[in-house]
Amino acid sequence: MDMADDISEFLSTRRARLTPEEVGLPNFGARRVKGLRREEVASLAGVSADYYKRMERGNLAGASEMVLEAIARALQLDDAERAHLLDLARAANPGAPRRSRPTPKRVRPVIQRILDALDTPAMVRNGRFDVLATNRLGRALYAPIIESREQPANTARFLFLDPAGAEFFADWDRAANDTVAFLRSEAGRNPYDRELSNLIGELSTRSDEFRVRWGAHNVRFHRAGIKHLHHPLVGELQLNFEAMQLTADPGLLMNIYSAEPDSKSEQSLRILDSWSASDGHAADPSVNQPKTG
Repeated sequence: MDMADDISEFLSTRRARLTPEEVGLPNFGARRVKGLRREEVASLAGVSADYYKRMERGNLAGASEMVLEAIARALQLDDAERAHLLDLARAANPGAPRRSRPTPKRVRPVIQRILDALDTPAMVRNGRFDVLATNRLGRALYAPIIESREQPANTARFLFLDPAGAEFFADWDRAANDTVAFLRSEAGRNPYDRELSNLIGELSTRSDEFRVRWGAHNVRFHRAGIKHLHHPLVGELQLNFEAMQLTADPGLLMNIYSAEPDSKSEQSLRILDSWSASDGHAADPSVNQPKTG
């Protein structure tokens, strides 16, 4: 990943989506390019046109937080986009560390005990979407990913490279867009993560669908939402999820899933729970280890 290119393309794609009317500027007819002009963004942000042009060429070195906030307001960035811009600026700082922030490869025993104590599906993952640990019901829910031919077990790899991904994720297009946006945000936070770069390179090489979405430079937070799944054993599931950071383990998140009370999805989870208990599926903190044999 080239930092200057990422900065340039992020800013230019945000600028291209805005119209003069949306930012309160007059529109004097047809334009050669889509969106605002650089000079208009500079005017809205209160900086010189030359300074903003330098920023959009990928040079954020030395940009103050005040200037970055002004650019964020001018481009009408949402919270995730604003955070991404600040992350890119930090990485572009000449004094920024060039090493990735290491994340644990396995969960601590206490985290596994917490997972096992939950009576709803739960899993722990990192910012690359590697599945690191589950409880029993979480393993049953995500069995298609954990047992995928594409290993190590990783939601993004399964989604884009395993044909079963299009069957498992009932709203595949939305899931694909969200996953790439989450990975973009992670790349901004941790741009020197070699394993993340390798994953992005693999997906870009093997999946046109991923490559096109990656080029859009969209970013999102992964905090809460609804998953629409088609499980091979129990069929359609609509589950709410919450993603909680494990503050003692930087870079790890616990995803917890639940169904609306008395819903068909809740009934399906009960069936899946009974099946997983009778089938002897136990939570495995090493679910992300490659298959053998």
